[in-house]
Amino acid sequence: MAESRGPNGRPLELASGHYKAAVYPVGAALGSLTWRNRHLVLPLAPHEIPPAYSGKVLLPWPNRITGGRYVFGGAVHQLPVNEPETGSALHGLVAWQEWTVAECTPSRAVLKYRLMGQPGYPFPLDLRATYTLDAEGGLLLELSARNPGTAAAPYGASVHPYLTADGASVDRCVLDVPARRVLGGPDSPGRPLPLGELRDTSGTPLAFHAPEAMAGRSVDHAFTGLPGGEWQVSLTDPATGFGALLTADGSQSPWLQVYSGEKMARRGVAVEPMTCPPDAFNSGENLITLAPGGEHRMACRISAVVPAG
Repeated sequence: MAESRGPNGRPLELASGHYKAAVYPVGAALGSLTWRNRHLVLPLAPHEIPPAYSGKVLLPWPNRITGGRYVFGGAVHQLPVNEPETGSALHGLVAWQEWTVAECTPSRAVLKYRLMGQPGYPFPLDLRATYTLDAEGGLLLELSARNPGTAAAPYGASVHPYLTADGASVDRCVLDVPARRVLGGPDSPGRPLPLGELRDTSGTPLAFHAPEAMAGRSVDHAFTGLPGGEWQVSLTDPATGFGALLTADGSQSPWLQVYSGEKMARRGVAVEPMTCPPDAFNSGENLITLAPGGEHRMACRISAVVPAG
């Protein structure tokens, strides 16, 4: 009899020190991450189809492509539109595909996927997602892509964790985002396209330059103006001092999508480090071009914010 499995595949369980994590083969998704059994990302049950791309890796582009249409190498390409409300091609092509488990140890899981050329994206890619759990540093997620084809390929990357302060309502949490510029304004969130102009965040409800209360704030925007080196975003519950911290590198991830999680009942905030902004396949902004044989890597880390004492 064939083994029965949920829609995410069999979870890969990792542990190191006080950290525990689960990774699912479908979408190479982060299913859970805890520190001393306190949640740092919104958990996914094995039988649950992840809502709002929770935990997924987003390849070979993050965010949205207007109309699913773009021009690359002098050719017009049309992708399937999978977000009808905006008429966009959303979050790449591998979030719902089952990846192969290449390696699994008690603290490390490596998944790989061969993306074949297809209508709208006729470029093969060898993709890899590596999750490494460390007792001191938390969870390191590394994404890599290699172009095994004969033509250059457009490319972008991101991940889609929903940070949580052990399930505390977003409305009682504070958020710290070191971004100085944002696409659109408070009344023109990043979901609808076109995306509008790039603006300074200072003096607006989209400024989170120090921990700012989330109560009454709704955000679904692409941010930039991040530090060129390491940058960090934290979501913390002031009542407990506990929270989650995402660390990335501005040289790899100069963009960041932040979403206040209305589709998740505001139980977590999506913090998505991105190599490029929305619609980069059309604008060319920070778009990566992978030459034949070329490779790209990016990484981010999620760890616990632990109260003093």
